[in-house]
Amino acid sequence: MSTDLRLSGGTVYTPSGPVRADLLVTGGKISGIVDPALSVEAATTVDVTGKVVLPGFVDVHVHTREPGFEHKEDIHSTSLQAAAGGVTTIFGMPNLNPATTNVETLTDVFERYSKTSIVDWNHNPAPTQFDDIQKMAGMGINAYKIYMVVDTGRTYPHPAGTGMHDHGELLKMMDEIAKTGKRFIVHPHDQALMDYIEGEVLARGENTPEGYASAYASRNGVIWDTAIDVVLRLAEAANCPVHLAHMQTARSIDAVRRAKARGVDVTCEVNHWGPYLSKWEHVQTLGPYALSYWVPDEGREAIWQGMRDGAIDMCSSDHAPHTREEKEIGWTQMWSSHTGTPGIQYYYPLLLDSVNKGELTLERVVDLVATNPARAFGLEGVKGALQVGADADIVVADLNAPWTITNDGVLSKIGWTPYDGREISAAIDRTYVRGTEVYADGKVVGTPGHGRLATAPHKEGI
Repeated sequence: MSTDLRLSGGTVYTPSGPVRADLLVTGGKISGIVDPALSVEAATTVDVTGKVVLPGFVDVHVHTREPGFEHKEDIHSTSLQAAAGGVTTIFGMPNLNPATTNVETLTDVFERYSKTSIVDWNHNPAPTQFDDIQKMAGMGINAYKIYMVVDTGRTYPHPAGTGMHDHGELLKMMDEIAKTGKRFIVHPHDQALMDYIEGEVLARGENTPEGYASAYASRNGVIWDTAIDVVLRLAEAANCPVHLAHMQTARSIDAVRRAKARGVDVTCEVNHWGPYLSKWEHVQTLGPYALSYWVPDEGREAIWQGMRDGAIDMCSSDHAPHTREEKEIGWTQMWSSHTGTPGIQYYYPLLLDSVNKGELTLERVVDLVATNPARAFGLEGVKGALQVGADADIVVADLNAPWTITNDGVLSKIGWTPYDGREISAAIDRTYVRGTEVYADGKVVGTPGHGRLATAPHKEGI
């Protein structure tokens, strides 16, 4: 017996639980999880004694900024961060220029990924051009994405062609998407309520990070809760699989629990800023650099509970890079600042640090970053689990490796992270995409173009 790669001496986290074993890779697939004493000839053997061997992060919510906004980021630089952060599959978002809404723009984006991405990829187009919804499904996408929002005082990050908050049009979208069997990602937002709430805040002259944060969390998160109630009811009516982005209120998380109990096919995510960057002190000290959104204590506690008990299905980074110049204006004109925060490089390490702190189990982290997103987005059996026959998307992590996140280590084009100076206790040691090492010993070693389209397996088999 021979194999291409043997990871020796680690603890492998399989679908059945952790096991002290060696992991074998042949032809880009996992070919065995075997007793360390078993004699196997391997072209390459890597000693991972004392470390954990985990499935790669399947991140279904990533803003690559290409095409149209490459001054912030591009597909290649996004994949650099992914490799360093243990993310082996990324799903891009449609808020680009031009927005991804049809076969033509999706074809262009696919070609860009295939040329420069180090990690595997897919893309979530907006289903606003109805004649192209079925056609795009046939191209291998696994999901669509819409924003229930129109920006106030800016045209980005939610450009024309990516937004829809008319309930009739949303139901029409869901009816069409349901025919494809794909999942519909929705950024929930009650536009009418937000227009009123924002208007009051701005009329008081509170165009500041504190004003913005308070507005979006106003009245216990009413803009999120009402929008999510609508999405869940429409999804039930259309029998359309939906996925809710940006979970951040206790009421919304409870609504998802109840919908699941009724049999609604709904999944939801929490982004890096929810558990790690949403305190009021972050708004006060980091201002626009922390926004995304502020989550009051009740919401943050509900997030952690949902991550533990399964109400929240998965972690997705919502990696959303903006330049310092685009952030700085927010100190005095927050509604003119580009909101969103970079996160793909550090989400997995932060979650592993939470394991060391007793906030999550490692098994639960594996579910959140790998097993559940792969299952929900059509990649079960291909991605998301260390099992024989699956793609060898592997992360070797050291749970006893204290280090400090700094701006100097940022691989994003923007050159900054809101986690600058944060000390954590665990680190990504190596990342493999289909058996090829793309990150090792603190350096990205993957080749642009190595990444492939990650799509659902054929019905007859993987």
